[in-house]
Amino acid sequence: MRILFAGTPDVAVPSLERLLSAGHEVLAVLTRAPARAGRSHAMHRSAVHDAAEHYGIPVLTPRTLRDPQFTENIATLAPDAAAVVAYGKIVPPALLSVPRLGWINLHFSLLPAWRGAAPVQHALAAGDDITGASTFLLEEGLDTGPVFGSTTERINPTDTAGDLLERLSHSGAELLVRTFALLESGLAVPHPQHGDVTYAPSISVADAQVDWTHPAIAIDRQIRAHTPAPGAWTMLRGHRIKLGPISPVPDVTDLAPGELRGELVGTGSHAVRLGTVAPAGKRVMEARDWLRGARLSPGEQFTAKERTDD
Repeated sequence: MRILFAGTPDVAVPSLERLLSAGHEVLAVLTRAPARAGRSHAMHRSAVHDAAEHYGIPVLTPRTLRDPQFTENIATLAPDAAAVVAYGKIVPPALLSVPRLGWINLHFSLLPAWRGAAPVQHALAAGDDITGASTFLLEEGLDTGPVFGSTTERINPTDTAGDLLERLSHSGAELLVRTFALLESGLAVPHPQHGDVTYAPSISVADAQVDWTHPAIAIDRQIRAHTPAPGAWTMLRGHRIKLGPISPVPDVTDLAPGELRGELVGTGSHAVRLGTVAPAGKRVMEARDWLRGARLSPGEQFTAKERTDD
């Protein structure tokens, strides 16, 4: 089939590669424009952009999808269908109608659960045991289109968002290829979504700040849900410290929320043990190594306030 592929981050690359290996013709790749990132603020291209250039596929990075000229250019390509995997922009109605078989979106949840931009993060934060991926026909509503198929994935107790997305990127790519095979044969029959609807809006840096008055189980889920990005964090002595996954210590209950005793931190229920930390401007390190240089005073606590005097 003649396919337009729309995607941006690392997790979209396996889908692009599987469509190519299945013999489909990817006419062009639609991805987010290069953006400044990192401490150097250098311009970085998306992972899908790099992959497309590796395979010799034309790359499109429009600032807007609502330009009639851009819609006309896509129509000139005459795609049979478009595949969407974490592209990051809303496809307007005029563009939705261009491919004769529509836009097929691979979404990393079992729809209608966790419609929105951050389904994996929200599933982890909510303590779900099972998640998965779905392929559905893109329409104007937010992830509301009829579903072609799905695949399930068990959430392990220590999974981070990065771990889970890595697995889903590959199982989802296989699901996407199966869906396109059905489309090509004329046997694809999408079904309306049924079940309880939940939403997964974009994650902000503020969402990743740990509130130590919450129970340990909630903090554990929050940290894993925000690892690796944007990274869970807390405050000490007025400066941010990023936190890696923690482990529970149920038999220690005498620490106040946020109070530090070596590698242990108090929560609203029982203590947790720090794993890795990254003090402001420094590399990620084991908590025990950080503690050797931090020289904490007895009773020091993680807090919610940043310094405003520097």
